[in-house]
Amino acid sequence: MSTVTTTTAPVGAGSRSGHRSGAGTRRFAGTGTLLRLALRRDRIMLPVWVLALGGSFSSVAGSIASLYDTAARRADLAASMNANSSVRAMYGPVFDDSLGGLVSWRMASLGAVLAAVMSLIVVVRHTREEEETGRQEMLSAAMVGRRAPLTAALLTALIADAALALVIAAGLAGSGAGGAGAVALALAVAGTGALFACTAAIAAQLTESARLAKGLTAAVIGAAFVLKAAGDSAADDGSSTPAWLSPIGWAENVRAYGDERWWVLLLFAAAVAAQAALAYVLAGRRDLGMSFLATRPGPARGRIRTAWGLALRLQRGALTGWALCFAVVGTAFGGLADGAAGLVGDNERTREIIERMGGQSGLTDAFLAAMVSMLGMVASLYIVASVLRLHGEETAGRAEPVLAGGVGRTGWAAGHLVIAFGGAALLMTVGGLGLAAGYGHGLPAVLGAALVQLPAVWLLGGVAVLLYGAVPKAAVAAWAVAGVCLALGWLGPALGLPQPVMDLSPFTHLPRLPGGAGMAWGPVLALTAVAVALVGAGAAALRRRDVLN
Repeated sequence: MSTVTTTTAPVGAGSRSGHRSGAGTRRFAGTGTLLRLALRRDRIMLPVWVLALGGSFSSVAGSIASLYDTAARRADLAASMNANSSVRAMYGPVFDDSLGGLVSWRMASLGAVLAAVMSLIVVVRHTREEEETGRQEMLSAAMVGRRAPLTAALLTALIADAALALVIAAGLAGSGAGGAGAVALALAVAGTGALFACTAAIAAQLTESARLAKGLTAAVIGAAFVLKAAGDSAADDGSSTPAWLSPIGWAENVRAYGDERWWVLLLFAAAVAAQAALAYVLAGRRDLGMSFLATRPGPARGRIRTAWGLALRLQRGALTGWALCFAVVGTAFGGLADGAAGLVGDNERTREIIERMGGQSGLTDAFLAAMVSMLGMVASLYIVASVLRLHGEETAGRAEPVLAGGVGRTGWAAGHLVIAFGGAALLMTVGGLGLAAGYGHGLPAVLGAALVQLPAVWLLGGVAVLLYGAVPKAAVAAWAVAGVCLALGWLGPALGLPQPVMDLSPFTHLPRLPGGAGMAWGPVLALTAVAVALVGAGAAALRRRDVLN
């Protein structure tokens, strides 16, 4: 495509400095309009992200306050957490045993990662995705400056990060853990989000597709977490070199509630400024729709002969990344199983929560059952994303050329559904094997427990298929369904939600394995039947409706 040109009112004759000033102004023309458009498009997604993520901090504060209601219990928890290298790798060291210090330990890394994911989605959505769909070319035909789209995308992400910081600080203050520590933690999380927003902006200039831009940024986030985990595993005070090489490690080393290091926030500011400058330089040196990393040309003769092959080619990268994550997380959680009793100590409330999540068959088995249940709930996010790839292919106009040939709708959809449902089975197998490897024994029981989660995972995948097939404009609601189930499984036991509410999640109805009272096939078969019915109904609806233009 041709280079974007800007149409603005002519600048009057004057000094060279005036001319340069006018040229600079034209580069940002239309930024405010694009910003309002982006905020309008994200008027539902961003509030959900901000309120859900920000609210989780105050929720965790409430849980910790009820579980560890004395200074002695909190001190014991901090000491046991710092003594366990596997726990430090996941959550980081505990810098202070106050209520706020424990919230910071539990949520600093997780909140930083999720803020980074929110920011990358926002920036790529309003930069590379706009170019890929052709909407940016249409907008650029009006009075839109060359730097306006990138500026609007970054401002949208920064507004979301700032709102997140306000919700975190306000929630912690309301839960009794306010003060300077709450501000430091909120700024550390928001700073991580802003930093990776700029990383996503660079990736959007380097790659030709939104999918690759998201994948590249997600890989950087994953590498940052691995560095942080390696550093925290090696030292219990956050002083190791790998932790300081990771922005997520910076968020921890702000040390909220523990003699705050405000100067660490300057690292975020410097990184944001440097990356933003690089993103603007790259954006100014490429044509609209083009990239610096050209897509590798394919073979002279096509090798993909079936809809299944096309689906595998499109989704193999995502499936590989998910499988690696499940292997790592499963192994890490398995390593904690033998020490579950020691971590809980004599805290009966914590013991009750773990047993409520994993059954009543002994603390170790209950811990393993809780972990396989969490893996299942996370796998439901994969299956929803994989099913909705059909919706993405359709709305982007890539499905029509495929369906115009000899491929029917059912065959085209079946290829993606095999990857989605079969991929979920692969993830639970890999996660179960990792959990058993970290635990050191009990492979058949642990692997079987992981696979028992599949009917609930498949049911949520079936919900996504039905929504996509019947009401494609509402297909994204499948994310809300999976998110509610994840929230119920994660926070429900700690909050003591009533059983009728917990029963809304299909994972609640599965047998608690390993251990428990044995295998109950009734709920497993019932959930599987419901999943099959949902997929069948969604496929039938897809065959009857028009393909989106």
